[in-house]
Amino acid sequence: MATKQPELTVDMMGVRRTSRWFVLQYRAAPYLFVSPFLILFATFGVYPIGKSLMLSFYVTNGPKSAVFVGLENFRFMLSDPDFHTAVWNTAVFAFWSVFLQLPLSLGLALLLNSIWMKGRELLRLAFFSPNLLGQVFVGVLFSVLFIPQYGLVNRFLHFLAGIPLDTKWLANPDLVMPALVLTSLWMYVGFNMIYFLAALQAVDRDLYEAATVDGANAWYQFWAVTLPGIKPVAVFVLVMSTIGSFQLFELPWIMLNNSAGPDQAGLTVVMYLYQTGFVAGDLGYAATVGWSLALGVLMISLFQMRVTGAWKGGAD
Repeated sequence: MATKQPELTVDMMGVRRTSRWFVLQYRAAPYLFVSPFLILFATFGVYPIGKSLMLSFYVTNGPKSAVFVGLENFRFMLSDPDFHTAVWNTAVFAFWSVFLQLPLSLGLALLLNSIWMKGRELLRLAFFSPNLLGQVFVGVLFSVLFIPQYGLVNRFLHFLAGIPLDTKWLANPDLVMPALVLTSLWMYVGFNMIYFLAALQAVDRDLYEAATVDGANAWYQFWAVTLPGIKPVAVFVLVMSTIGSFQLFELPWIMLNNSAGPDQAGLTVVMYLYQTGFVAGDLGYAATVGWSLALGVLMISLFQMRVTGAWKGGAD
């Protein structure tokens, strides 16, 4: 189909000129096409971010009462024991969740990627399916599984290791965090397994054949061929899992019956933000907590990318 040519006009001197209206349309067309995205992004992205940053300098009592306090919210946050507890609990959960989750996900991916494995499609669906459930549903499910006496977790551990059937996972401050970590593993190990499985299938098989010819065993092939081949995906999974762990809220909130649990053992940063902003009504301090979480996660992510060499294009 022929492209419409610019309309031409001839002035009194005989000089051919392009129509100004056509030129205006031609220049404005790209901006008109992207304007829906820009409007939506400004309305639901830029404005909320700017509003939350502005709120962090105020003490509020609901949405209509606000007093400017400058950096006082940040000073109070640094000395707030509840905030310190929330940060510690979230950091412990993130460490153990990622530390256990990634090796298990990689192990399952290696298992399903084996040529001798039968029924891989069914197993892949079975391992991935827990992620299809929402965190609220999973929280309700595992709050039942951790019930003393009759819960399946206690019965299984009693059969396996002799742990008492009356163990109260969600009422014992020392067992709340292990219960949350186990629940998150059930949800997300299969999800990250899919990333690792896709990365393993993209590794060139000729590299394994060359390593076999050179006399490398399976363990050396894993370190010299497999890990370098899946490194970009592994870094991505590491960073995204860490970010997701620091955003923990629904699981402890549901499992601990809309509370932080005994001795605030299940209090997380996002839960503390919710309690401060939507229960206590101080949206300004909640915005301060939110910005501290965002900056903290950014620093941790940059550190992880720096240590893993992601800024070097995945090459060491």
